[in-house]
Amino acid sequence: MAENCTHDCSSCGENCSSRTAESLKKPLHEMSSVKKVIAVVSGKGGVGKSMTSALLAIASQNKGYITALMDADITGPSIPRMLGIRKRAMGSDNAILPVVSESGIQVMSMNVLLEKEDDPVVWRGSLISGTVLQFWTDVIWNEVDYMFVDMPPGTGVPLTVFQSLPVDGIIIVTTPQDLVGMIVQKAVNMAEMMNIPILGIVENMSYFTCPDCGRKISVFGESCVDAIALEHGIPVVAKVPIDCKLTQCADCGKLEEWEDNYLAEFFDKIDKNLNKK
Repeated sequence: MAENCTHDCSSCGENCSSRTAESLKKPLHEMSSVKKVIAVVSGKGGVGKSMTSALLAIASQNKGYITALMDADITGPSIPRMLGIRKRAMGSDNAILPVVSESGIQVMSMNVLLEKEDDPVVWRGSLISGTVLQFWTDVIWNEVDYMFVDMPPGTGVPLTVFQSLPVDGIIIVTTPQDLVGMIVQKAVNMAEMMNIPILGIVENMSYFTCPDCGRKISVFGESCVDAIALEHGIPVVAKVPIDCKLTQCADCGKLEEWEDNYLAEFFDKIDKNLNKK
C-alpha cells in the first residue's frame, strides 16, 4: 500500500497490492439500478456496432426486459437517430434522465445533450472518456435488466468502460473481409486482458439476398467467421445480411418498427447463457 493512500483507487495512480479490478469500478447514481451490462465492440469503425447494439436492445425490450442503450461513441453518436429520438435529455443539478424511445428503451447519447444533433464534438480523449463515465454515474437508469453499450472503435473508451463498469460480456462485430482475423484477435486479446467473457461474434453485411432469384451473394467475399469463432472458442455466431429496407428503417428513425430482427435469436442465446450464472 502506498504511503499516502486515500483508499480511493479510482483517483490513484499507484500500482500497489491493494488495487483490484473491483476497486476501479464506478458506482451508479444512487437512484439507478442496472443488472447486466453488455458491451458491443470492434477493432475498426464502419462495421455496424450501432446497428448491432440497437437490434439487440430492441430484441431485449420485445422480450419483456427493461432495456437501456448507452451510446459511448461520443464523437459519432447515431443511436438516437436510429430510434427516432429527437428530444433532448432533461435533468437537475445532480442527475440526468435518459430519453425514452417509442418502445420504452432508455437511451443516453451525446446527441440528446447537444443543442443541434449535427453539432461536432471536438474533444480530447480524456474528456470523451469522462463523459462516458458520467453516462454511468450521473444518469438515473430506471430498474434496467439489460444495458447495451455501443462502443467507438479504438481502445481508449473501451478500456475506460471495461475498467469502470461491471461489464458482464462483450459482443464483437465484424465483416467478412480478410482483415477479420486481425480485428477479432485484437478484441479477443483485450477481453482476455480485462478478464471479460466474449458472448459471441456478429458478422455484419454478411451477404446479400438477390430479390429476383433468392441466391445469397457474398458481396465482401466468403465468410471465415465460423472458423475464427471456433479457433477462439467463441460459442455463438450471428450473421446479418445487407438489407436495404433495414437500413431505410434506421435512417428514418423507425428501427423499432422492423419486424424481422436478425439478432432476436442471438439475444435469446445470450440471455440464456447469462442467466445460467
